Amino acid sequence: MKYRNWTCFVSLLAVAPLILAGCEKAQTPAGKSPAASPASQTAEVPEHGEWWCGGHGVPEEVCARCDKSLVDKFKEKGDWCKEHDRPESQCFLCDASRFDKFAARYEAKYGKKPPMPKN
Repeated sequence: MKYRNWTCFVSLLAVAPLILAGCEKAQTPAGKSPAASPASQTAEVPEHGEWWCGGHGVPEEVCARCDKSLVDKFKEKGDWCKEHDRPESQCFLCDASRFDKFAARYEAKYGKKPPMPKN
């Protein structure tokens, strides 16, 4: 009987750190939501990065809202939303599904979904 109690005690000591580590990760700082499952996680992207404009949800090279020199090129092609003052192809306010094309490029490059643009 003593051997069985000792085995249970040792098993509990072995499992306790794992349980405590799991509880520790479940806690989140105030104002933050718990992490989503890996399959649904989106990337944390800075406002401006090397390749992606996190604020506007498109690659930097085509972000006419950040690079004003691109505006005339989009307007010449007839790709301009006058109502929202951005390229029509990047106007997610008129048609949210337009973001899917850019999101697919991001996901192909990084293996994660990008965050939704702020506006």
